[in-house]
Amino acid sequence: MAQATGSINSDYRDWEWSDDAGERARLLQSPSVETVPKSGESQGSGLGATSALGAVFIVVNAALGAGLLNFPAAFNMAGGVAAGIALQMCMLIFIIGGLVILAYCSQASNERTYQEVVWAVCGKVPGVLCEVAIAVYTFGTCIAFLIIIGDQEDKIIAALVTEPEEAGSSRWYTDRKFTISITAFLLILPLSIPKEIGFQKYASSLSVIGTWYVTAVIIIKYIWPDKELVPVEIPTSPSTWMAVFNAMPTICFGFQCHVSSVPVFNSMKQPEVKTWGAVVTAAMVIALFVYTGTGVCGFLTFGASVDQDVLLSYPSDDIPVALARAFIILCVLTSYPILHFCGRAVLEGLWLRYTGVTVEEDVVRERRRRLLQTVSWFLLTLLLALFIPDIGKVISVIGGLAACFIFVFPGLCLIQAKLSEIQETRAISWWAQVSYGVFMVTLGAFIFGQTTANAIFVDLTA
Repeated sequence: MAQATGSINSDYRDWEWSDDAGERARLLQSPSVETVPKSGESQGSGLGATSALGAVFIVVNAALGAGLLNFPAAFNMAGGVAAGIALQMCMLIFIIGGLVILAYCSQASNERTYQEVVWAVCGKVPGVLCEVAIAVYTFGTCIAFLIIIGDQEDKIIAALVTEPEEAGSSRWYTDRKFTISITAFLLILPLSIPKEIGFQKYASSLSVIGTWYVTAVIIIKYIWPDKELVPVEIPTSPSTWMAVFNAMPTICFGFQCHVSSVPVFNSMKQPEVKTWGAVVTAAMVIALFVYTGTGVCGFLTFGASVDQDVLLSYPSDDIPVALARAFIILCVLTSYPILHFCGRAVLEGLWLRYTGVTVEEDVVRERRRRLLQTVSWFLLTLLLALFIPDIGKVISVIGGLAACFIFVFPGLCLIQAKLSEIQETRAISWWAQVSYGVFMVTLGAFIFGQTTANAIFVDLTA
């Protein structure tokens, strides 16, 4: 028989860290979502204002992004179109399942953010690991964004600077390190300092349009290719059976919207698990079409010679592609502050819990600490981006962490939620759900371990 009464362990009082600070620190709220008070905090219905159709759009917006630039290379690593599509379809089942599990656990625990759900359902240790993973993931993604800026600016500058240069010489203002640094200091840093970034939600629509435009350009360029774009070789099978798994980090990185999905679910007019299942299924199918279109057409255009960033494979003077590069830069410029805000919020919450200081008591020092955190975060990500020119290396690492958000933590939440239920007998459905949770944790741990070990091995042997 089970021990206590509640089905979910949401008691924070057995932690050594401050429960007050943990409750008051609103971590990782989605800037595009208007959240509502918890049901225990409000006398109203507690329902949000987001319709099901609006939730679909928000989830699609959270899933789509600059990660699509790496999908043609992922198809190449997977061994061709058939292997790439099959891998996506298999993983999509568990990606959607993870989103539904998070909604179920959010409803059961009455928590509104990803890490709060993990804290409440799984306890202190998984909660801390989840918050640390979010901080590392957002940090790595910010590095990837800066690398993408450098990639696209290199091509744009190459198209603008047409004067012949002497062998071995280059203009100082065209140097990659200079262009990334000046863009970061002038545009990204000022957007990252404010305490609230709600204004960023107005740029999300433009980012989505840019993502769709990039996909459209890649598809059109495949249907009506330029004469000089002739693929050297188009693989039809993976080089080794293990090579298929090298494409998993890109897929996980692309479809990872789980961290921001919990606030979206709680912002809905009808936050029901069944409705949410239809919402995330529709959203993931849309994302699947976008990623598959980009991956297949980009891969078939360049074959085995495709770059990790597919836009780098196109000529610098191609005007439609140059516009796509500009859209990607704009998307990244608005996404970096949001990801930094998420990471900073998690670090702030960990600090408040560790010190036991409430938010009200810490108002005076908050600004100083926020500036220090922002500048330190910004300088570290910029420094690493300047010396890591290949986006594939970064995605191979953070893609493994994305697998934890998609598989491991939702699986742990499902297992703990079912084990906490008080039942006289265990039905077949109960065992099936627990088994599903165990499989998700095992699969996520395998992807994380394999991709991380492979990334370290490649770096050491490079």
